[in-house]
Amino acid sequence: METYTLADQTAIVTGASRGIGKVIAQLFASEGAATVLCSRSAERIEAAGEDIEQSLEDNCPGEVHPIECDVTEATDVQALVDATVERFDGVDILVNNAGGSFDEDGKIHTVSGDTWDRSLGVNLTGPFLCSREVIPPMAQTGGGSIVHISTANAISGIGLGAYSAAKSGLYALSRTIAVHYGYHDIRSNVISLGTIMTEQRQDRMDNPPTDTHQDLLAEYPLGRFGWPEEVADATLFLASPRSSFVTGVEFPVDGGLTAGISQQFHQPVANVEDIPRRSD
Repeated sequence: METYTLADQTAIVTGASRGIGKVIAQLFASEGAATVLCSRSAERIEAAGEDIEQSLEDNCPGEVHPIECDVTEATDVQALVDATVERFDGVDILVNNAGGSFDEDGKIHTVSGDTWDRSLGVNLTGPFLCSREVIPPMAQTGGGSIVHISTANAISGIGLGAYSAAKSGLYALSRTIAVHYGYHDIRSNVISLGTIMTEQRQDRMDNPPTDTHQDLLAEYPLGRFGWPEEVADATLFLASPRSSFVTGVEFPVDGGLTAGISQQFHQPVANVEDIPRRSD
């Protein structure tokens, strides 16, 4: 008889309409979890839910429940968690995956206040709001696991200023949750991603073609970028009882990128020799 790792578990996956979040949600459902997936777009999240539902085997106990939710809005997040608890009698797993960068982001002296606020909103405030809402029901039903999706940028200072700073905040948030709520058997961990080949990433590489990604590829000891399925596998490990004694850690899924990055990539990409001047 087939064993499902997340049977009888309820999971919320944010930013699950596409890319990494959708692959995580699909894996969780295939492992038997009642999986609540959310996105700001009702149309996209409904379509993602249908795709995942159709992919499940007939005997799989997992199911999907798409909900429209803007994780930066406290009322939306509260409604998301309330609906999950009402339908499934609790929540066992939260994956704070929703996030992203903005075209206006860049070096700190060029970042506007609006871009800074938007980046903090989706990459740090959203995970805070979701974590704040799930912690009480988790504690009341015997604990749970929270997994935050971050980036290698937040560890080594690669990339966009506002995005990297906001994602770095997830480490402190996660450690605080681990320390404050471990007594209630609530675990909290962060996954630090390298470059992952989502459809969005592929589009950025192809339109227009750029040599930047080839330069970055040279920084990876494994000689390649990662795949969403590899992120999902790591997330499943941290969400499941298989990691029951793991909490408060930062888990790199980056192909060795942060094991010893050189300056050869980000010196020319970030134009570090340019003299900073105030924006007009």
